[in-house]
Amino acid sequence: MTSDQTTPERGEDSTIATLEVEPASAAAVFGDHLELGRRFTDSLARHGEELGLIGPLELPRLWTRHIVNSGLVAPLLRPGRVADVGSGAGLPGIVLAIIRPDVSFTLIEPMERRVDWLSRQVSELGLENVVVERARAEDSGFKHQFDQVTARAVSALRTLVPVTAPLLKPGGEFVLLKGAGVAGEIGAADKVFRKYRVIDPEVLELGGDHGTEITRVFRARVTSG
Repeated sequence: MTSDQTTPERGEDSTIATLEVEPASAAAVFGDHLELGRRFTDSLARHGEELGLIGPLELPRLWTRHIVNSGLVAPLLRPGRVADVGSGAGLPGIVLAIIRPDVSFTLIEPMERRVDWLSRQVSELGLENVVVERARAEDSGFKHQFDQVTARAVSALRTLVPVTAPLLKPGGEFVLLKGAGVAGEIGAADKVFRKYRVIDPEVLELGGDHGTEITRVFRARVTSG
């Protein structure tokens, strides 16, 4: 199936009529958890626009640009505690929690309606490895509690690192989904990296072997001193 195909109309539901057909890469990314991935994607397609979680043009590319894009990060996570900052629609937090039940996730989101959405998804999908926290990351009180931190489409690194670095334990790791301009963001964040003891920055490009849109991940560590 190609990513520009859409599902046939389901009854009177015109929203689902425009949802992208599930790509073959979804099975590779979700593995045994594909059915939960389908349920989450379907729910996001039905309610995402009305709740302000996704834009009106995203349904024809929801699987490839958002769901699979988020799920490609799952192999980079290690068992432990992960904070997903600015979780919004649950991208990548909910997707990663579905794929990695061995990891404990805290979804940090300041907006009430998004927190309600995230909490409902956690309940409906039976995700026992997820806690939803309504807060801004810098006000959450989770200082030095996480092994890794994720975020997607939140802000540039020079703004995001000061917010997320304090959440990490010494030796903790950033696993941040970024756009094509990430190299420029790294250059602009040099002073911030020094201040927050960020070392070994690198950009990983994922998804080429699945024939899907490239997912760029900024990965780096923080030191203790």
